[in-house]
Amino acid sequence: MIQALIPALPLLAPLLLLGASVHAFRAPGLRPRRAILVAELAALGALLVAILSGVALYAYGPGTGPAIGYGVVALATRLDLVSLIMLLLVSFIGWLVLRYAGTFLDGEARQGPFTGWMTATLAAVLLLVQSGTLLQLVVAWIATSLCLHQLLLFYPERIAARRAARKKFIVSRTGDAALIGAAVLLAISFGTGDIATILASARAGEGLSLAVPAATLVALAALLKSAQFPTHGWLTEVMETPTPVSALLHAGIVNAGGFLLIRFADVMLQAPVVLAVLVMVGGFTAIFGSVVMLTQPAVKSSLAWSTVAQMGFMILQCGLALFPIALLHIVAHSLYKAHAFLSSGSAVETVASIKRPGPVAIPDARAVGRAFLLALAIYAAIGVLFGFAEKPPQALALGAILIFGVAYLIAQGLADAAPRALTWRTSLYAISAATAYFGLQRLADGLLHGTLPATPAPGALEWTLMLLAVVTFGTVAIAQSLFPLWAYHPAAAGLRVHLANGLYVNALFDRLIDGWALARPSRDRPALETAAVKE
Repeated sequence: MIQALIPALPLLAPLLLLGASVHAFRAPGLRPRRAILVAELAALGALLVAILSGVALYAYGPGTGPAIGYGVVALATRLDLVSLIMLLLVSFIGWLVLRYAGTFLDGEARQGPFTGWMTATLAAVLLLVQSGTLLQLVVAWIATSLCLHQLLLFYPERIAARRAARKKFIVSRTGDAALIGAAVLLAISFGTGDIATILASARAGEGLSLAVPAATLVALAALLKSAQFPTHGWLTEVMETPTPVSALLHAGIVNAGGFLLIRFADVMLQAPVVLAVLVMVGGFTAIFGSVVMLTQPAVKSSLAWSTVAQMGFMILQCGLALFPIALLHIVAHSLYKAHAFLSSGSAVETVASIKRPGPVAIPDARAVGRAFLLALAIYAAIGVLFGFAEKPPQALALGAILIFGVAYLIAQGLADAAPRALTWRTSLYAISAATAYFGLQRLADGLLHGTLPATPAPGALEWTLMLLAVVTFGTVAIAQSLFPLWAYHPAAAGLRVHLANGLYVNALFDRLIDGWALARPSRDRPALETAAVKE
């Protein structure tokens, strides 16, 4: 009896946060110290529950807790390695963000409700990542978005914040509809709402009559959740919200699309065409976001565009059926980017304090060519040591794309004006990056073996997409390396302006949804604000 209840242990984590949320809403006014303390303790308790869940998983193995309901209309928790990793990640980041927010919003008139919505959002995410049934997955998915909407409107008087929230609301409701449709198709096709049963049946090749349309809707929901092109605009505009919200986004909210694809990996493998679409959309979003990021003058906006690019890369990994690597990417990126947002206030002072030894070395075309050849040679040598032949071609292609980023640093080290120490240091970067990639890839595959499906052998379509991705990312990396040579050309200045505005895709989205008409100007509204609304 007790062993059957073990998979329900993670449910304590969101319950603690929901209790803290109720308490925070009942503590309005300036400096609700007790509500903040209760929220921090609840988040710490959720982290401890996640750790205990790991011990229980090791002792008793994966399983689904007792269901509340009947048939497909039931709620239940699922404890396996995927849900455990996400539980640890979300609870840890949530605890840090709540501690930071307690100081960051000190003196705000609505700090109590803000704390309440943050803890409620974290509770919804924790319910999402431990979902054992389709119904709980859908309910938690929608609840996460609705709670986040309240955080985006913490400063309702800011027009830009309301525009971003409205845009996010439209995109999210479309994604919700897609996920509901996918859940209905999966329940009909497999005759159950239990996610573990659905995955086992899909892996065995059973109940696949509606797998392709279900996978299509799952992919659509994931793309909309993770701010993929061209619906990425809301993510780049959430800087109008308090900084803790930007960090909280990386605790299983903006990357929930990747989690959804990973959770239904066995179903997604039954639809190769859908995976191909994920590769194309994710790859383009990654390139688009990374290029635009380089033109942003503000720290937080640059970080937001970086998140767009990283989410695209995560979707690309899922499209290549590299689900263990995609889960590893979610963990690494979430920890890094949450820290980057929480420390963004001191970033300007940190950069300004850096003493540059002299002029920056600008590589010419020969140096860039040698750098890329050296990076690929290092990558191939490390790959041989780790067993090149044992790796799936998709993982090798992904590693080549990653090494292109290090080739940019090697090119600076090979420039004529570069000191010899820089040349050796950048070469060591390439060796470290290649070693880390192959080592972590082996670790992720070994750890998640049996929990997530193995990457299948690529067909003609997959080979074409891999070649296209490697060539495209390589071309962009070479262009970035050579950019200093023509940075002062008039055409480069114009291109920089267009890229800084995201090629105006977001403006077209605003026009499409009439994003500027957020409120009718009242007679007592100041003339300047009225003019801004009319524009």
